[in-house]
Amino acid sequence: MSSPSSPGSRLLLLASKLGYQTRSFAEAAKRLGVEVVMGSDRCHQLDDPWSDGAIPLHFQEPEQAAARLVEAVRDRPSGERGVSAILALGDRQTVTAAYAARSLGLSYNSPESVENCRSKLRQRELLRAASLPVPNFFSFSLNEPIAAILPRVNFPCVLKPLRLAASQGVIRADDAEGFISAVERIARLLSSPELQVTRERELDRVLIEDFIPGAEVALEGLLDRGRFRVLALFDKPDPLDGPYFEESIYLTPSRLPQATQNAILTCAEQVAKALGLSEGPVHAEFRVNFDSPWVLEMAPRPIGGLCSRTLRFGPERILLEDLLVRHAMGLPGADMTRESLPAGVMMIPVPASGILESIEGVERAAAVAGVDEVQITARLHDFIAAWPDGSTYLGFIFARAETVEEVEAALRHAHRELRFAITPRLAVAHPAAR
Repeated sequence: MSSPSSPGSRLLLLASKLGYQTRSFAEAAKRLGVEVVMGSDRCHQLDDPWSDGAIPLHFQEPEQAAARLVEAVRDRPSGERGVSAILALGDRQTVTAAYAARSLGLSYNSPESVENCRSKLRQRELLRAASLPVPNFFSFSLNEPIAAILPRVNFPCVLKPLRLAASQGVIRADDAEGFISAVERIARLLSSPELQVTRERELDRVLIEDFIPGAEVALEGLLDRGRFRVLALFDKPDPLDGPYFEESIYLTPSRLPQATQNAILTCAEQVAKALGLSEGPVHAEFRVNFDSPWVLEMAPRPIGGLCSRTLRFGPERILLEDLLVRHAMGLPGADMTRESLPAGVMMIPVPASGILESIEGVERAAAVAGVDEVQITARLHDFIAAWPDGSTYLGFIFARAETVEEVEAALRHAHRELRFAITPRLAVAHPAAR
């Protein structure tokens, strides 16, 4: 049984109101006897709709959100103990967390280092200045004429919005025609009401970089006062060559040669240092070719979605959320290593945009040997967008087995058992057009 924290210990947890991970972290804190104070991007005019006492925040204004958070924490009843640590569960929340931590004197990454990670352009500039392996790149405004941009482009290239996550809006172009089409599609996405309402910065700019061939890997790490520790290295067995970059399967441990894995770790340590990161969870993505890593990105947050369920640590097989809460709160057991049993997750792909009408085969998929769980997160009768316009999956399949090959086979078998009926969304005619 885990050792609980001392009574009155409090953890500030910043998360999206729609985030998959919020409940998992709150439950982990409860198991450890840690009180959670939640900060969320919910409407401030609603009277605690989720009954969790969350402080409503506007993460698009991080300094103001941090000030609101600090004020709310300090206004708590005098009998409550002060906040001991802070964790942010998504990209947008990290900047608010950094400013709040600075005001509260908590151990966390500096606002400057977190801001370095929020913009893909800023991150690329810093890593290039540190002589780290990044593709050639430049950025342009969507207001610039494409004819002036094309002479600078090396094909094949990859176009990326500067601040979106989960490969949303990321498109490969192999020629000028494909480039023009990609720019137009990204411009429509960035001007959509769904994104404009976020008031995210740099929604009018796009990053262009050379396409780097090779396999992709994801690294889950943990920084402790600048010391980098690898929690897991995931292979992505499906080729991610475009034109879109929806991820699917993650497998750990990696099947790459140990020398290549060591090179990825060394590169990750250098990336964190160049960005100024020093504390807490990090999630990084790399391309590997000729046994050498190329940096795609690093973010100061844990792995997204429900993918953390793939990871178990120590003899108690505690969850990643438990490990990160222990680390943040300075509790015993934060140094546990991942279990030796191979594991994997499939983020169930979205085959087409439309209304999700029905789901079949979940019980058959869950019964496949090696499969731990099938979790469908998409809701029936909701619209779901396929990549590159979308950023959320239909659900997740988790598996464990004696070998990585068996894990991969189980995930693919389970996925074949699933059937999703998706119908096109009917276009609504404008009244003036009738």
